[in-house]
Amino acid sequence: EITNERLEKIWARELKAYEKIGKAFSDIDGVIAKSQARIDKAAENGKDVTDLQSSLDAFEAALRTAKPSYDSMSGLVSAHQGFDANGKVTNAELAKSTVKEVGAKLKAVKESMGGTGKALREAMKAFREANKPATPPTERDS
Repeated sequence: EITNERLEKIWARELKAYEKIGKAFSDIDGVIAKSQARIDKAAENGKDVTDLQSSLDAFEAALRTAKPSYDSMSGLVSAHQGFDANGKVTNAELAKSTVKEVGAKLKAVKESMGGTGKALREAMKAFREANKPATPPTERDS
């Protein structure tokens, strides 16, 4: 049996994840455009951006696939059945159902993303490492 305290902790964690994902989705086009502009600039400078571009394309496609799952959570979160406005359990059975449904939606979003965000960060990191400007030698004290 899950205690009310445990349900409240799960609910708080799910709300935090929902809000974090919401921030990412709030400006999808802006984030994609900014990243694309950086990639385009690097390509103009003769850099190999193949991995970076494919990572960005995969990330964008995953975001667009995951957005409907995220959007479908909105009603569940705003109704917060079984919880009051402060996240306290008012009905344990409804609260269990709510955390289960929201948890399943969060899982669906994560699966839709398929690690593309992490892959994009890694591709950017690798690109920066491969294209570090040469540091001029420094004079050493004799």
